[in-house]
Amino acid sequence: MSAEHTDPPLQGIARRLVTSGLFDEATVRHAQQQATLARQPLLRLLQQQQQINSATAAHLASHEFGLPLLDLAAFEFDPQVTSLISEKLVRQHQVLPLFQRGNRLAVAIADPTNTTALDDLKFHTSRQIDPIVVDEERLIAAIDHVFEPSHQLLDDIGDADLEALEVAVEAPAAESERGDSELDDAPVVRFVNKILLDAIHKGASDIHFEPFEKQFRIRFRLDGILHEMSHPPVQLATKIAARLKVMSQLDIAERRVPQDGRIKLNISRNKSIDFRVSSCPTLFGEKVVLRILDSASARLGIDALGYEPQQKQLYLDALARPHGMILVTGPTGSGKTVSLYTGLNILNTSERNISTAEDPAEINLPGVNQVNVNPKVGLTFAAALKSFLRQDPDVIMVGEIRDLETAEIAIKAAQTGHLVLSTLHTNDAPQSLARLTSIGVAPYNIASAVSLIIAQRLARRLCPHCRKEERLPPAALQQQGFAEAELAELTLYRAVGCERCTLGYRGRVGLYQVMPISSAMAALIMAGSNPLELAAQARREGIPDLREAGLEKVRQGITTLEEINRVTRD
Repeated sequence: MSAEHTDPPLQGIARRLVTSGLFDEATVRHAQQQATLARQPLLRLLQQQQQINSATAAHLASHEFGLPLLDLAAFEFDPQVTSLISEKLVRQHQVLPLFQRGNRLAVAIADPTNTTALDDLKFHTSRQIDPIVVDEERLIAAIDHVFEPSHQLLDDIGDADLEALEVAVEAPAAESERGDSELDDAPVVRFVNKILLDAIHKGASDIHFEPFEKQFRIRFRLDGILHEMSHPPVQLATKIAARLKVMSQLDIAERRVPQDGRIKLNISRNKSIDFRVSSCPTLFGEKVVLRILDSASARLGIDALGYEPQQKQLYLDALARPHGMILVTGPTGSGKTVSLYTGLNILNTSERNISTAEDPAEINLPGVNQVNVNPKVGLTFAAALKSFLRQDPDVIMVGEIRDLETAEIAIKAAQTGHLVLSTLHTNDAPQSLARLTSIGVAPYNIASAVSLIIAQRLARRLCPHCRKEERLPPAALQQQGFAEAELAELTLYRAVGCERCTLGYRGRVGLYQVMPISSAMAALIMAGSNPLELAAQARREGIPDLREAGLEKVRQGITTLEEINRVTRD
């Protein structure tokens, strides 16, 4: 009597296909045999045969392997993270970098059983890889979107097109002005357009057109540092300034006083870039500075800004409160606007009434009521705030607290059931409290209204493609602030420079001091303590200052000790 042959029990994803009720066992076993012969994963074979769709496959894989499932349609990619893996590797393994935490890199992948891909990524990035399951169809579309060359559109624009680039709203100049030869100079038009496009392509934040006695200089601010890009003939300074003023709807005949305007440049049917323009008369002509306004920066999400996990949670907790004041402080160009708008983006739902008063509004956020203050007509920050409070607000954002009247209205709003976000120009979080006191706000109002203060700076990120390890003497490292116990495992890097970066750096990362107002801190405020005493209390509560936050980024290999010394220098 011969034993009856029985098939081994189904395992893994095959078993889940049956237990989920999608297929019977015979169909799955047949598909397994086909997948083995075709040398491809079972789920991919079933998708090719159109027996399941990619969304169902992702859901099954997520449950089977205990991995998180992400909807890429709702994810905003950070270019600094996606650049950590070359396009060739991304397309070869069908993966996409999502975000990084220290030495760990999260990647989107449709097939988590592809260990070869994960090992290859670990080797090329020198990071631990955390797979996150995604819909394969959306992954392919996202890869095509992310790696569509940012310069492709710019490279496709020839000399003839440079002249014809469309400014969204042309200045309403008089006919006599439009006929002026300095505005009809086609080479000047092409040159200005090319400078604007080059700045966009290089990722500049500002463009400076600067006339001097014997030279005309154009500089781009790249990752917070100005770099000379061009030296046109000094005779062109007036024509270039006039062209920029026409594009930004300024008075080209007025060259004696500063003017401010805006350019909306349409570089394709569905792509436009905004510039904030400022002209200022100098000894040898008008200096014109353009700030490139990146509305996408506010939609990157809080994970892209560089907060440590504890700092991020403190910010999210403060945003979740129905009332109170969140202050973001730092010098001009430290990323305060992006931090505020990231918070507004989190709060921006149909259930909330959000209003902002800014000088001027740099980022357009649909669903938020934005007001540009205009002191010349009486529309100050204080006046805008008073108006907001009569319109049933939930969240108010004040561009900057500059005077006692604005501060008192904002404090009162925070005390009466509104969430208020604003900025101050101080060096760190404890000094912000002293600043409010110095402009006349009563200490008890500060203690009861302010819930969180974020001080921040921006440091340049090391280029991951060319950074090199650096050895420093232990005594020097301890002098910089590192503990003796961590020196054995500490790895530092230095900037080198390659064709993918600027002087060894590419992009920037935030350094943050995130200080909640605890009951002990509130007591010190009420007692009239000075910033040194408040800073000492922050240290007792385990709140790292900006220097310590910078050293943490050095430990993680994100930036250099030299860069931290530059941006946190007192």
